Amino acid sequence: MFAHSVNDILYRHSVIDKSPRTHYHGSMKPAPASRRKPRSIGRVPASPNAAIKIADEVWIATALLHREQPDRRDFTTDEIIERARQEAITSELRPGLRVYVLLHCVANYPPNPARYRVLFATGKHTRRLFRQGDACNDARRDSSFIPERAAIPTRYHALLDWYASDYAKRLPALDPADSILALSGLGKELWAGEDPDEYVRRLREDWD
Repeated sequence: MFAHSVNDILYRHSVIDKSPRTHYHGSMKPAPASRRKPRSIGRVPASPNAAIKIADEVWIATALLHREQPDRRDFTTDEIIERARQEAITSELRPGLRVYVLLHCVANYPPNPARYRVLFATGKHTRRLFRQGDACNDARRDSSFIPERAAIPTRYHALLDWYASDYAKRLPALDPADSILALSGLGKELWAGEDPDEYVRRLREDWD
């Protein structure tokens, strides 16, 4: 009888008080809302290097290649992108890095719209670091070509010193592939077996 009365009381209580209740035991009871720390759901903590500019990341990757392979004059765009991926300055390779290597960072290409002078195109798919004195598009003049020391991780500061003491002192004019001298002999196969005097004579006949 008593048990039946208790059940009746519990039943009546559940009818009267419809508010949901959660029972906690001992230390499992949560802290008041004012003391709870906000939770980040589904978010991965940002990398401490996430704020580095993509152009600076391109410069670092290319500088590392130059320093690691001093006999190489330039590198393919894929090699630069792969070196950036291996270095993993940010948590993962950013999608925009490829277009920076192909276009945005290239001093001798028209800006579209970025104006960096980080790289110099030695061919359609080959690049090297830019040096002052290299040819560049007029719209890119006076734009940035090396990172600011405070803008990159300290472990890469030695690359800035290497650039200033070594790489920047290599004169572009001494590298014929980067200058007008690279045009020497261009199209020579077109004139094979052609007598210069006979060629000029035919031109003059056409003028008459």
